[in-house]
Amino acid sequence: MTDFAGLPLRRVDANFAVAPQLQPADMAGVADAGYRIVICNRPDGEEAGQPASADIRSAAQTAGLAYYDLPVSGGVFPPPTVDEFRRIRREAIGPVLAFCRTGTRSITLDTLANPDSLPVEERLNRAMAAGYDLSALVADRA
Repeated sequence: MTDFAGLPLRRVDANFAVAPQLQPADMAGVADAGYRIVICNRPDGEEAGQPASADIRSAAQTAGLAYYDLPVSGGVFPPPTVDEFRRIRREAIGPVLAFCRTGTRSITLDTLANPDSLPVEERLNRAMAAGYDLSALVADRA
C-alpha cells in the first residue's frame, strides 16, 4: 500500500503503520498523510547511504511530528525498548508510523509490545495481514 510520496507503507490498523527506511524529505508527506508520531527503529550507520536519524528528526519536527529513536539490531529486542515502544503507542494522540530498513523490526516491536492488549494469535494475524510472518516469535518461545 502506498499512502504518500510513493513510499510503500503497510497499515496495521487505523492508528499504526510500518514503513521501510524513511528520508528527511518524506516527513512533510508523513504529516500530510495524518501521522503525528514517527518512531525510528533503525540504528545509525547500519548501511552506507542511510540518512542519519538526527536529520530525519529535524525534518520531522519541522513538519510538526513527534519523533522517537528506538533502534534495535541483531534480532535483539531489549525489554526496556519494548516497554518504551508500548508507552509511546499507548500514549499517542493520533496515528503512529514506525520504520526501519524493511519494516520488520517495527512490526516485531509492535507485536512484542502489544499496546492494544491483544491475544497472541490476533497480533500475529495483524502482522501477517500487513505482509510480515512473525510466527517464529512463537516458535522461539516454545
